[in-house]
Amino acid sequence: MNAPVLETEEHKALRAAVAALGKRYGRTYMTRVVQSEGHPDELWADAAKLGYLGVNLPEEYGGGGGGIAELSIVLEELGAAGSPLLMLVVSPAICGTVIARFGTEAQKREWLPGLADGSRTMAFGITEPDAGSNSHRITTTARRDGDDWILTGRKVFISGVDIADATLIVGRTEDARTGKLKPCLFIVPRDAPGFTRNRIDMELQAPEKQFELVLEDVRLPSDALVGDEDAGLLQLFAGLNPERIMTAAFSLGMARFALARAVEYAKERTVWKQPIGGHQAIAHPLAQSHIEIELARLMMQKAARLYDDGDDMGAGEAANMAKFAAADACVKAVDQAVHTLGGNGLTKEFGLASLIVASRVARIAPVSREMILNFVSHQSLGLPKSY
Repeated sequence: MNAPVLETEEHKALRAAVAALGKRYGRTYMTRVVQSEGHPDELWADAAKLGYLGVNLPEEYGGGGGGIAELSIVLEELGAAGSPLLMLVVSPAICGTVIARFGTEAQKREWLPGLADGSRTMAFGITEPDAGSNSHRITTTARRDGDDWILTGRKVFISGVDIADATLIVGRTEDARTGKLKPCLFIVPRDAPGFTRNRIDMELQAPEKQFELVLEDVRLPSDALVGDEDAGLLQLFAGLNPERIMTAAFSLGMARFALARAVEYAKERTVWKQPIGGHQAIAHPLAQSHIEIELARLMMQKAARLYDDGDDMGAGEAANMAKFAAADACVKAVDQAVHTLGGNGLTKEFGLASLIVASRVARIAPVSREMILNFVSHQSLGLPKSY
């Protein structure tokens, strides 16, 4: 698939270079990693060596000086090759962005160089059993104890905690002026006393494991708080908008991988003396998938551009729309690819069957399509709030 004409020459070069790296690994590598219960350490290390992991982080801290636009290209192209790195969404995109924008100078020096060169990773904990991603219902609380913070609560479906050096936890503190709880972000080291994890068994076949986290009176120093205690939602959404954009990139990569497999098969599989791709019943749905993928990418590029330009409000709407469109395009592309291959679409040889489950993830996480529709109907269209 050619690089979009709207991209700069630098973006096109980055896309081609990452695609070449992804091709060296591919779906076979990722399948082997999953089956061995391992992690894609070799791919992560090579991507780090080439500067791709921290392409969005500031140059003065070892990053590439780019933005989410560049990081989304990295994730999309790795996904299109069949070897996406989910931790790109979490470590550099969410945690790296939040620390770069709101962290203290000491936090930036401590974390950003490691996040950029891949030597350190950070997980992100917002989702709770009874709150989902609704920051207003989060029950993980942080209270002052002298100069320290004490965190108590639970998180669920948190990716990559087993390999992360720390987790950026979303908690709530009491506003001294109003008495109301407001969201705040804390860096919790993996070995902090009282911080435990339990793996969740998932049908999803991915190298990144999912965990439930328990925080039982976890004592943290005052400098564990990221940014201003009073910034609240501003800091939280500084991480959530990149998360949505990168989820769109993840979906688009998977969609492109599935579509490419289907197109290749449709060109080679012959029935009644001609390739099955010559029949409109096969060709038209694949063409429609290609259109949907291209449209979703345009919205993702718009969201990334707005975010990188500092338009947080505009980026919020576009990031939600991009995530929505890319997730739908992904589910449809995977379904059509499996259908195109028939029985072969369910074999391990072609690597599509496991994507049936994986493709559903983007419709559910990090925010459901229904919540995006709620957001658009209320924020974009001005309709009465329904939630």
